[in-house]
Amino acid sequence: MRQATRSVILLLVGGAILKTTISGTFVRYVKEGMWPLLYVAGGAMVLIAVLGLVGLFRKADGHGHEHGGRFDAAWLLMVPMLAVLLLAPPALGGFSVNRTGSALGTAPANTDYPPLAAGDPVRLSVLDYASRSVFDGGRTLADRNVKLSGFIVAGPDGRVYLARMRINCCAADARPVKIGLTGALPGGLAPDSWFEVVGKYDPRTDLDEVSAEKIPYIAVASANPIAAPKKAYE
Repeated sequence: MRQATRSVILLLVGGAILKTTISGTFVRYVKEGMWPLLYVAGGAMVLIAVLGLVGLFRKADGHGHEHGGRFDAAWLLMVPMLAVLLLAPPALGGFSVNRTGSALGTAPANTDYPPLAAGDPVRLSVLDYASRSVFDGGRTLADRNVKLSGFIVAGPDGRVYLARMRINCCAADARPVKIGLTGALPGGLAPDSWFEVVGKYDPRTDLDEVSAEKIPYIAVASANPIAAPKKAYE
C-alpha cells in the first residue's frame, strides 16, 4: 500500500510538471530558461512511477485478487491530489505586492546607463524604467516617450501603481517593482488588471510604506487595457 501511494504521488507530480512545461504555464513559477530541467525531472518521475506501478500489478496478479481491492482504494484517495496538482494557479499579483512592498534594491556598481534605443515610444521593462528613474535621476528618460506594461495595484490615498514581479529563480523569490501613475488615467482601474501605458518621466517619488524604498512615477499620456501576458515576470 505504501509503495502504491508513493508511485501514484510520483506520477501525479511528474505529470503536473510535464503538463505545465508543455503548456508553457511553467513561466508562472520559474524562469523560462529552466524548461529543459523540468522536462527531465517530470519525465524521470513519471518513468519511476510507471515502473513501480507495473511491478505492483504483477505482484498482485501472482498472489490472487485479495489485495487488488486495497490497491484500487489507494487510487481513489489520490483523486483530490490530482485535482490540486493539475489546476495551475495564476501568477503572483497585487496581494503579493502589498505584502512585500516595492523591492527595487540598491544601486548597481555601474550607474552609467546607456541612452535609450530609437523609437517613439520606446518600450522598457518596469524594472529598467524604475532603475533609470531612481538610480540615474531620470537622465536618460528626459523628453522621451516610453511604453510600459504591468498590472494595477491600488495604493494609499487613492494613488495608483503599475507593477511587475521580478524573479531570480522561481516564484518563491519573486519581488515586486512599482511605478506610480499620474496624468491621463481612465476611471475605475481594477486591481490586478493589466495595462499598457505610454508617457514621460516624472521626477516625483513616493516612499513605499512596507519596504521604505523609493517608487518612481511616470506621467501617463495614454493607458490601454491588455491581456495578461504569458510571461508575467521580468
